[in-house]
Amino acid sequence: MLSGCLLYFLVILAMHNVHAVLPPCVDTLTRLDRNSLIEHYFHLGFDYSEILGFLLLCHGIQISLRQLKQILSSNGLFRRRAYSSPRQVITAVERELRGSGSLLGYRQMHQRLRCQYRFTVDRESVRLILQSLDPDGVEKRSRPRLRRRQYHSKGPNYIWHIDGYDKLKPYGFCVHGAIDGYSRRIMWLEVGRSNNNPRLIASYFLDCVKELVGVPRIIRGDQGTENVNVAAIQRFFRYDDQADFAGEKSFLYGRSVSNQRIEAWWGFLRRSDTEWWINFFKDLKDQGLYNETDLFQVECLLFCFMPVLQDELRRVVQEWNLHKIRPSSNESSPPGRPETLYFLPELTSTSSYLNNIKAIDIDVAEDVCCESPDTDVPDSFAELAQIIMDEKGLEMPSSPQSALNLYLELLSSIEDI
Repeated sequence: MLSGCLLYFLVILAMHNVHAVLPPCVDTLTRLDRNSLIEHYFHLGFDYSEILGFLLLCHGIQISLRQLKQILSSNGLFRRRAYSSPRQVITAVERELRGSGSLLGYRQMHQRLRCQYRFTVDRESVRLILQSLDPDGVEKRSRPRLRRRQYHSKGPNYIWHIDGYDKLKPYGFCVHGAIDGYSRRIMWLEVGRSNNNPRLIASYFLDCVKELVGVPRIIRGDQGTENVNVAAIQRFFRYDDQADFAGEKSFLYGRSVSNQRIEAWWGFLRRSDTEWWINFFKDLKDQGLYNETDLFQVECLLFCFMPVLQDELRRVVQEWNLHKIRPSSNESSPPGRPETLYFLPELTSTSSYLNNIKAIDIDVAEDVCCESPDTDVPDSFAELAQIIMDEKGLEMPSSPQSALNLYLELLSSIEDI
């Protein structure tokens, strides 16, 4: 059931005609009818209060809890009935265990089965399946973890943390990301040939800003040169703001190791995804299939694996933003889904600290400080690869295995030229 508190906030929101910025998992759904929207939110794993909140704030659709339950029932959508076939679930888990899904715990695997496969399955069944199929992985994940100091943020968009992730850099894949301090929502997670180019990092920031039409109160980053353009843009947007932390104070420099929120999330990313990729690329090197001093092999690896890795990072972000964070002793880190905490802050008795900005200011910042990220592979190599692919009827890969097959085929064809 909905708590009295949540019902109260939904009533207040309806009375005040509040509108929210559409999150990425929502903004393509504006043409769907009410029942299709409800089905979509149901499959994303949202509970009753969250579905009602998104319908009201993002689509202007106001229905009662009773109506919602009736619509779900009439469409055969149940959380605790009509479970997916155990064989289908086991097959999907086996498939995930052959890739980076082998790093997921049962909660994350449960989230992936719901979001990516649209399965109806309980967590306990997923836990037992993983325990049977991957006992070694279960044992490794059960080891003690580091406890970090408490963290404080007033609400969504009060502070964002940005940083680069270098664990895949030895193979040419440079990751950069940002996280909202309050909701723990990932604002962007991009992979490219560099995470030290200030113009490229600024383009990631501006893409997010254009989507939200606003900037956070504060951005925190390390003192590397890659952040100078983001700092300049943020301070430009907030130079005459009357709120706290305006102007120079709106971008805070600090040591990378003390940038707590994003550093903690990098640990999650490695445990849940990139550890598998690190081992995958190490195996290629150990087998003599990759040499970082060979220009063709370097460019071929980037050409074949960059889009696959980016797609996987987007999937990781979606699953993270939709998963439920459990309660903790830190009152400033509320439990709930990052997506809900970010876009529906009223449900946790706070508000968004987003600072609205003018479109003309965004255009100025983009012209002066940004660079298009569409430079992942030199045109000459991409053209050569495309010629070979057209001649042999090859397609761009959609999985690590198909990327490896294309990589080996392209290298073989180049050697024969």
